[in-house]
Order: sequence, then structure tokens, then C-alpha cells
Amino acid sequence: MRLRTLTALAGALTLSLVTGCAQGGGTGASSNTVTYWLWDANQLPAYQACAKGFEKENPELDVRITQLGWSDYWTKLTAGFIAGTQPDVFTDHIQNFGQFADLKVLEPLDDLGIDDSAYQPGLAANWIGKDGHRYGAPKDWDTVALFYNARMTADAGLTPEELNSLSWNPEDGGTFEKAIAHLTIDRNGRRGDEPGFDRHNVKVYGLATGGGGYGDGQTQWSNFAASAGWDYLDKARWGTKYQYDSRTFQSVIKWYFGLAEKGYMPPLADYNVQSNQQNTQIAAGKAATAFDGAWMISTYAGFKGKDIRTALTPVGPTGKRATMMNGLADSITKASRNKEGARKWVSYLASDTCQKVVGGYGVVFPATPAGTEAAVAAYRKKGIDVSSFTEPVADKKRFRTFSYPIASYSADMTALMQPAMEDIYGNGKPVSSLDETNDQINLILSQ
Repeated sequence: MRLRTLTALAGALTLSLVTGCAQGGGTGASSNTVTYWLWDANQLPAYQACAKGFEKENPELDVRITQLGWSDYWTKLTAGFIAGTQPDVFTDHIQNFGQFADLKVLEPLDDLGIDDSAYQPGLAANWIGKDGHRYGAPKDWDTVALFYNARMTADAGLTPEELNSLSWNPEDGGTFEKAIAHLTIDRNGRRGDEPGFDRHNVKVYGLATGGGGYGDGQTQWSNFAASAGWDYLDKARWGTKYQYDSRTFQSVIKWYFGLAEKGYMPPLADYNVQSNQQNTQIAAGKAATAFDGAWMISTYAGFKGKDIRTALTPVGPTGKRATMMNGLADSITKASRNKEGARKWVSYLASDTCQKVVGGYGVVFPATPAGTEAAVAAYRKKGIDVSSFTEPVADKKRFRTFSYPIASYSADMTALMQPAMEDIYGNGKPVSSLDETNDQINLILSQ
């Protein structure tokens, strides 16, 4: 969810396993201090407010919060596991959970009494390890929707109702591809569905690019693959085989990256994870629409002079819409110096008391229903309609929500899938090449 973990993570974690240093001391200054790390600067004020409430209830404890940028966060956390300088509590991502749990750098949280029914469906269950122990307390959740420039869509004659009624298929792209083509405009003012359209000289792309999508495609191709009936693994959690060799999956990928070949989506060369993400392309007026996550709502709403709205993901061949429903958690490090204080803090973070406070800031959807309601109300006060993100969670008949793939060796999967997907997207390599990549990943997973 939120960019991408550094590939160096895999090597560093392997080193921690070899050296055995992950069992070293933590960074808590004393038995009165609980150290807490997070990466999202937008959420820092909300958790500072939670810390004040917690300290009022627990006057003997002091919460010391450290906020780091995404890349620095994982680099320092991984180094901390090796050197014994990790925090007591940290914001955990499901992408790294499997590896952290396997390497035994996380403290079991079974005694916190986390009840699945107290949170949005599936969030609590995702943090149970292969050994049956809990290693994360639900923190928040997000889904993916289609952000669009309302002026551009209006100029193209597309209404909000039409954008919320799109469907797709891997044969001809359906009404979704027709809309994306019509929103694309070349340097001569011709639209993508008009005679003489120059796909090599595009001024505005119908759909922004988020790159190759690695092995999860969260804000790229995941909603298409899932709405076609595909699953990442043979089991929802802790699967033993990835399914990138599926003909269904490969037909989706061939169609999706084919949008770039037709000129409706930027080429891979135009994408940069640091400086030219989907939201940057929308802000610059270089793309009319973009699939992106709920954590980006405030970013898109903040684009001055632009009316950015959201629409639901399109209906797929299964007759359902689909979106990844990801969620973060708070985890305690195995080497924490203040495990008692850390448990109290994590329990408070997972409670309605804190989650309603966080929701009130309108920057993320907290994991509890009450926290979610507080967030929806906060967004409403800002004039932001977030129904494109909340409807999939509430309506299981029309929507399929699915999790980020939960399995061991996720960093290795990512390291193999990144170049494989970029070869297809950027170099025209056939999608059948994923058969070999899938075999390599499953060989590692079987160890």
C-alpha cells in the first residue's frame, strides 16, 4: 500500500537471521518510555493526539513518536532489527509481515484480545502468522478508486454517471477502454478514438501510469485481474503457490499494458516512482484519470485549480467490480525494552478511542467501523465524497475486495516480478514469459 519497500530489505533481513542480532536491545529510553515509528507525515498529528490521550490514561508512560519518510523508514527499521536499535512499536505493512514473522522479529500479540468482528472484515485475520499467532493489531484500511479530472471528462462528454457505470474485458476493453481512448488527446487535438490519432505524440493520456505494478499491481492492474476472477495465490493467506502463470492473469496483463501500445496510457519510460507517479501526472494535466489508493485522497483534493473526483472501479468479466482492500497494523518488536508499555500502547491504538480521533482528522480510514464513520464525516466536512472507497467495503454483492498477497518471501517475489513486469510493459516481452518467473518464485516459496 503506499509506494514500495526497498529491495534491499530482503538482503538485510537475511543478514539479521544469519547474525542473530535481531534479539538485541530495543530503543526504549526507559521503562517509562514507549517508542513508536510511523512513516506518514499526514497522520503524525492524529497520532500525536492519540498519544496525549493515552498518556492521560497512563501517566506513568511517555510515547515518543518518530516519523520517517517511506524509504528511510524501512531502511532504518531493517538496520534496527540487526543492530538492536528498533522501536518498541512500529507501523507494519502486510507486504513485509510474512518475512518479519518468519524471521521472528515480531512479538506475538495474542494476549491483546483482538476481536475480528470489532474491525472491518478481514483486517484482523490478515495479521495472523503461519504459526497461528497474532503479530499485528489492525490500524487502518484502504481501497482503490478511479480519480478523474472533472473538467477533462466533461469536455469529453463523459458524465459522472457514465464513469461509474464502466465495464471492461480483456478482448476489447469494453466501455472502460472506450472512455480512456476518448479522453486521450494527441498534440494535434485528435482524440484516441478519432481517425488520424498519433499515439506517438500524446498531449493528454486517458489513464495515468503507475509503472509495472511489481507483483501486486495494487494501483495498476489488480482490480482488473481480480474482477476477471484471478487470485494471487492458491490460498487467501499463506498460500504455497503464486498464479502468475494463469492464462486469465496473462490475458489481463496483455490487455492492460496494451493500453500504452495504443497510446492511451504513458509508456513505462515516463514513469518514475520518485517524481512522476499517477498523482503527479494528474496534477500536471498530462493524464485525465488514475487508479490510486484512499491514502491519496487529500493529495488529489489539494491540487489547486483542479476539480478532481472519484469513480468506482469498472465491472469485470465476473460481473463484479474489484478493489484491493489493504490495511496497516501496529506491531511490537521482539526486542522491545518496554513490552508491557508497548502492549498498552498498541491496545490503545487499536481501540475506538484512538481510532475515532484518527478518523476525525480525515486523512485515513481507521480499522474500526466507528473510526471509519468518523473519517467519512471528516472528509464530508472538507467537501470530499469518499463513497467510491467505502462502497466496496459495504456492498459485497456488487464488489469483490481482496487482500495484498500474504505469503513468505514476499520481498523475493517482488524482486523477481518487478523486472518481469517492466519487461512486458516497457520492452514488449510476451506475457507467457511470466511462466518462468512464476516457477522461480514458487521454487523459493517451497523451501
